[in-house]
Parts: sequence; structure tokens; C-alpha cells
Amino acid sequence: MNKIYKNFLLPTGLLSGTIIGAGVFALPYVFKAAGLALGLFYLILGGLVYSFIHLLYADIIVRTPGEHRFVGYVERYLGAGFKWLAVLMSVLEMIFVMAIYLVLSVSFANLVLSGFSIYKVLTFWILGSLAIFLSLKKLAFIEFLIAWGMIFIIALIFVLGLGHWPRLASQLWLPNFSYALFPLAPILFALGGRVAIPSVVKYFHLPGVGHKHSLIKRTVIVGTLIPAIVYGLFVFGILGLTDNVTEDAVTGLVGAVSPALLAVMGILGLLALWSSYIVVGLDVNQVLLYDLKIARLLRLALVVAAPLALYFLSSQDFLGLISFVGGIFLGLEGIFIGAVWLRAKKLAPREPALISKNIFLMIGVAFLVFAAALVRELTKIF
Repeated sequence: MNKIYKNFLLPTGLLSGTIIGAGVFALPYVFKAAGLALGLFYLILGGLVYSFIHLLYADIIVRTPGEHRFVGYVERYLGAGFKWLAVLMSVLEMIFVMAIYLVLSVSFANLVLSGFSIYKVLTFWILGSLAIFLSLKKLAFIEFLIAWGMIFIIALIFVLGLGHWPRLASQLWLPNFSYALFPLAPILFALGGRVAIPSVVKYFHLPGVGHKHSLIKRTVIVGTLIPAIVYGLFVFGILGLTDNVTEDAVTGLVGAVSPALLAVMGILGLLALWSSYIVVGLDVNQVLLYDLKIARLLRLALVVAAPLALYFLSSQDFLGLISFVGGIFLGLEGIFIGAVWLRAKKLAPREPALISKNIFLMIGVAFLVFAAALVRELTKIF
């Protein structure tokens, strides 16, 4: 039993806990708009594609000597020109994600307190920024809050929705093809877990843990598919609880569950968002420090000010921001990982360790999925 825990349950939980995040709250709305059948199709497709992309990235890490970050692999295999695009992409993606947390923080705060949104978002921003400045990432409860706060909210909504399954029968199950690509970018946002893959690979090199490549492969696949299953349960829970499915999911729960439960969900949601905001902010700081060599004061000013500026400059549209990040940044990221792996196939000092050599059809499918999300979001801009 201890072997199963160390070699499977613990690393799988690490990956799944990292993936499960704010993106889940956009899914009930996009599923209802596109039709449940189409939403489930994209969720299954996204889970399979990301299992494959995460395997490609893990394979790159296993086959490349030394310790690198995403930007380092891009520079090694695609060249210095692509390195700076990857740096810019990573920084902008994380700043947009922090702005998304600010938008969603207001929705959760409204479950607990009434009052003007500006005070709520500024309070959240100040507390998150102070924690980044003080480097509170050393505190273990930050990671704990991210995983268990979100999991508890999702489980609670699913359990509450169990008593209202007849409402699901009235939902639109048939695909609404006028929204054919609508769910794709939010689902990519919700399932992205590239940042956790290095930790998973590194875990299987620790003393007392199995070092077989098959263990990494199993963990990556299962750890990516579990969030897809959890997301499906969350969607059905929301659709069972209320007919008023809002873009952020939680706002529509007002009146559907008791005020006490709403307050509990609001507090847990705020804690989970706050901890995620800190972790992402610290990651931005690391990229600015190690890849761009930006001075400390300017670096902290960017990390602290940029998300709030983006919040006020944007439409504060939760779903719109998630679609933009999922389609543009994660679309590019998925394409980059595939391109890096193809280049590593020729240049890496070791043969592929985690996947078959005959995978070009799968790479083609993954490229099409990410490209479709990317093109859809670009057409909305231009």
C-alpha cells in the first residue's frame, strides 16, 4: 500500500491538484451554450490531447540533461529567437491569469459580503501583492489551499446537485453548432498543467521512489484525466442546482443554495484564489529575474501593478479573459511543446523514453486542436 501511495497516488495528486483551478468555473456556461454533448466531446478531446502534450513535455525533460524551465527547452531546441517569444508569452500569460483571479475574486466575495466590487478586488489585490512581496511561498499551506479548497468546492456542488438530476433532463443535450468552437479555449485553459510536469519528473528521481519511466507515463496520463472527470462532475452539479447558469458559475448559485453554504464556498474560493494568485505572482517574478534580469524594484512593480492595471483596462469579462488565455497563450504553448519535441527527436542525446516513435498522427491532431483555438481567438481580435 505504501508503494502505491508513493509511486502513484502522491505524484498523481500533485499533477491533478495543480491542474484543477479557476478554469472550471467557466465550463458550466459554455457547456450549456454549446450543448452538453458538444461540451463533453471537447472535454474528452481536451483531456486526451493534454495527456499527450504533457507526455511530450515530460519526455523532453527526461531526455535532456540538466535542469531547465520551459523557456530553456525552447531556446535549446528552437533557438534564441523563439526563446524571447516564449519568455514574453509566459510572462503575459501569467499576468492575464492573475487578472482572471482578480475578476473571479469579486464573484466569490459577493457570496460572503455585499458592497462595491472595487473595494473587494482592491482588498484581494493588496493581500495577494503583500504575500508576493514577502515571499510567502515558503509556507506549505499555500499549496494545500490551492488543491483542497477547489476540490472541496467542486465536491460540495456535485453532492448538492445530486438531488436535482431531473433538471438535467431539460437541458439542451444536442450540439448547438453555432457555438461549435466556443468551449475549446476555456477547456484548454482549465486542463493546462505544463508547470507541474517538471515536478512530477523530478519526484520519480527521489530516493525511495520507483525510477521507471512507465511510472512517469502512468502518472502523467491519469493525473491529466482526473481533472477532466472532476470538471464533468462539476458541470453536472451546477446544471442540477440552478437554471441560472452564469459565466462564472458561482453567481448563479445565489438563491439555489442556503446563504450559509454560499458563505462557506465564498471563503474557501477566496482562499484558494488568493493562494493561486501568490504562486503565479512568484512564478512571474522568477521569469523576470532569471530570464530577463530585471532589477528587483522594477520586477516587483510589474508583478504587483500589471494584473491590477489589466483588470481595470479590460472588460472584466471572466469568460472572455479565460477564452483569450486558453486560445492564444495555451494554444501557442501546446504548439511550442510539440515543435520542441519534434526538434528534440533529432537533437536530444537520448531516444524517446515515454512515448512511441510513431506518433505523428497524434501530434497532428494536437496541433489542429491548439491551432483551432488560437485562430478562433485571433479572429475575435482582428
